[in-house]
Amino acid sequence: MNKDKLKPMLFSTLKHYSGKQLTSDIVSGIIVAIIALPLSIALALASGVGPEEGLYTAIVAGFIISFLGGSRVQIAGPTAAFATIVAGIIAKNGMDGMILATIIAGIILIIMGLLRLGGLIKFIPYTITTGFTSGIAVTIVIGQIKDFLGLSYPAGTVTIETMDKIKAIGANISTFNPYALLVGAVSLLILIVWPKVTDKIPGSLIAVIVGILLVKFTKMNVNTIGDLYTINGHLPTLHIPNITMEGIRTALPDGFTIAILAAIESLLSCVVADSMINSHHRSNMELIAQGAGNIGSVLFGGIPATGAIARTAANIKNGGRTPIAGIVHSISLVLVLVVLMPYAALIPMPTIAAILFMVSYNMCQWRSFVHLCKTAPKSDILVLVTTFVLTVVFDLVIAIEVGMIIAVFLFMKRMSDESGVTGWKYYDPDEDPDGSALKPIPEQVRVYEINGPMFFGSSDAISTMNFKDFTKVVIIRMRGVPALDATAMHSLEQFYDRCKERNITLVFSHVNEQPLNTMKKDGFFDKVGEENFRPHIDDAIEWATNLVK
Repeated sequence: MNKDKLKPMLFSTLKHYSGKQLTSDIVSGIIVAIIALPLSIALALASGVGPEEGLYTAIVAGFIISFLGGSRVQIAGPTAAFATIVAGIIAKNGMDGMILATIIAGIILIIMGLLRLGGLIKFIPYTITTGFTSGIAVTIVIGQIKDFLGLSYPAGTVTIETMDKIKAIGANISTFNPYALLVGAVSLLILIVWPKVTDKIPGSLIAVIVGILLVKFTKMNVNTIGDLYTINGHLPTLHIPNITMEGIRTALPDGFTIAILAAIESLLSCVVADSMINSHHRSNMELIAQGAGNIGSVLFGGIPATGAIARTAANIKNGGRTPIAGIVHSISLVLVLVVLMPYAALIPMPTIAAILFMVSYNMCQWRSFVHLCKTAPKSDILVLVTTFVLTVVFDLVIAIEVGMIIAVFLFMKRMSDESGVTGWKYYDPDEDPDGSALKPIPEQVRVYEINGPMFFGSSDAISTMNFKDFTKVVIIRMRGVPALDATAMHSLEQFYDRCKERNITLVFSHVNEQPLNTMKKDGFFDKVGEENFRPHIDDAIEWATNLVK
């Protein structure tokens, strides 16, 4: 199977579909819908929108991504990774700004898929993904402390950035509501303990039911979703945003952020799923599906979506093996939206906060974070911690940008440390009898060996090559050079000019394919002369010896 072809996995799996698999997919799809219900509502509220927007996202994006996607088992919907980003965009640019940014992101994702750029995601370092994932988890926790403790903020309190939220918590901690803490603590305890009892029914659903009963029958003064939001159980309708050039310019940076994060999260989820079912996803088709799914989601009242690792894993564990399970999950949520949505008004806000605490804990990767801090090189730890801190203190865009810049510079430093030029040492056979295994070379010939990729970070090593007044030939051995860039090529040209001024012939030994092609395109190959490019060092030495004679 060609895992990179642009064909939805649904059409491939239907070729050998069976009634037994259909039953498994339907059962799994319904179970995943039950799991997605409280999560979608909680993540929508964390994103600064109403509870129904979370279901719209899971329904529309979930259906499109399952139908067009490149994975057998991917389940898509709102995820924690987007919560703080979406909340910030809506606070700054409103719903139309968020819709426009997501449409731009969708177009970018589709173009990435059509250009077959799915493999480029592997160039995002693990330290950066771990750093920003842990940072997002911390920002979600900080954002939910208000509802978990039942705090009240004065009108006009700004809580867009994470640091603003921390200041607001400190300034209003005196408004703490013990009843809210009680409901939140009970919900959190259920979420921790319930999976140890059974995994057949999701703990989040039990926590929601218990939270509703606690507040309703004890008459505790605790905010519910209905107290803060107007519940809408209607089916999603098409909404076209007001599109202007100024709006596009404003939304473009946010669009790139959403696109990159959606690509990373979705393809990471696909890789995890592949390892669980021993399959291969089609990364480029998945990017196209993610783009279409995100555009469809926001046009029908939803928010940005991506592949959800937890829901995908639940799908696999319950027998889902084709995209039909994801489609059933979306259809099931349509029924939930129409029939059960009015009851969402009864869900206590501390219960929502507790659910998001668990989501944050499951996504934070603290074990990986600690392990990296203990075992990784100092440069990698710098990238990890910097990305984490910037995600929490500023935002994901700055974190990824700075993290990537640091990672790239550190990579170049490592590569330049591995690259270098060494000259062969000459010896006197009378004084050094142990040198009998070394190659005999005329005094007028100097040999330099270059090792490692020659690029702008290491090209200055070429300038360290020198020669004596009596030198007639310089041999450059390049068997250890896999790549040569324009800057290193320029340095070689300068060295050639120095040799030419002294009437010194330049001879190359064992030039690999990529450096040789670069030399030919540059015209350097013809300048040096084809006869001065030798396949082996022995051949080069023999040729240089003849030139000297």
